[in-house]
Amino acid sequence: MRSTAKLTFLVAVMATTASVNAWAQVADRFVDEQLPPEKPSQPLPTKAPKEPPPLFIVNENIVGYYYLPTATNPGAGQTPKNAAFFQHFDVWTYGTNFFSVEYLKATNGRVPPFGTPAAPCDQGPPVFPPGAEICPGYTEIYGFARSTLGWNQLAGTKAFSIGPLTNIEFAFGADANTDNTTLGSAKRSIQAGLQFDFETPYRGFLNVAAYAYKEWQHDGLASTFPFQPIPNPSGNVNFDPTWAVEVNYSQPLGFLPPWLRLKYKGLVVMHGPKGCGEPCQPLGPGLLRTTEYLTQQILVFDVGQVLWNLPPTLGDLRRVSLVEKQIRHQP
Repeated sequence: MRSTAKLTFLVAVMATTASVNAWAQVADRFVDEQLPPEKPSQPLPTKAPKEPPPLFIVNENIVGYYYLPTATNPGAGQTPKNAAFFQHFDVWTYGTNFFSVEYLKATNGRVPPFGTPAAPCDQGPPVFPPGAEICPGYTEIYGFARSTLGWNQLAGTKAFSIGPLTNIEFAFGADANTDNTTLGSAKRSIQAGLQFDFETPYRGFLNVAAYAYKEWQHDGLASTFPFQPIPNPSGNVNFDPTWAVEVNYSQPLGFLPPWLRLKYKGLVVMHGPKGCGEPCQPLGPGLLRTTEYLTQQILVFDVGQVLWNLPPTLGDLRRVSLVEKQIRHQP
């Protein structure tokens, strides 16, 4: 069953189950510039040299699990999904690195439109009757990485901190996924551009990044339509280069009482039109892509800070786009 909805967004607020913090801090050693000598021949003490700063200032890793009760897949029905993930974030001398990989498993393997099974059951009737349970739910693995290099850090200056602007950064990253459906999604994307970091009240932040974006995919459904004038038997999809914008906003509501530690988080991701990537319909199997976007808004209550006065965690420290989210592209 071929779906005309070719883009699936999957948004999850990831429940942190474990966190490992490695902090490196340099303390300045102060020595008096001059001490009165006990004897005329006693040399004056010299100031101890300052230790070099550490290469990695923050190194944090999270392993976790979350549950999606009403997830779906293009051309299929709803299904619960179990998801396990690993995330890494670090801050080093010249920038930041963020990496995330997820394993998602659908539990409803009934034939569409009643479930989201693995191949070949997702092809539906007439071979597989709707609602039949022959194949398991489909499985997907999705990973992405984002890195930044700060202009202030590279130049050893504060020239790029003006007013609310705290830094300008080179930003770049990549995404990749795979699944066991007939579509055989195999997204590969790269992006590079500039990110502008702003400080907001109560130690919040706003990151705005503009990228050049390029994506490749796989369309396993193309082989199911072999009689088109311009077929795509390989299923390989090569989209046109386009633009991308990512906005990440985190705003603590510091005007509230201390016992009510609330924080608003917002996320916007946009990809510009990128063509069909393969021969377009009606002559071929491809669909013309328009502007794609993902938005997410959440209100967070920090239990750890209220009950145990714990320090901010990964969500407060990282200054990279694409946090606590997944965006799915299906050809």
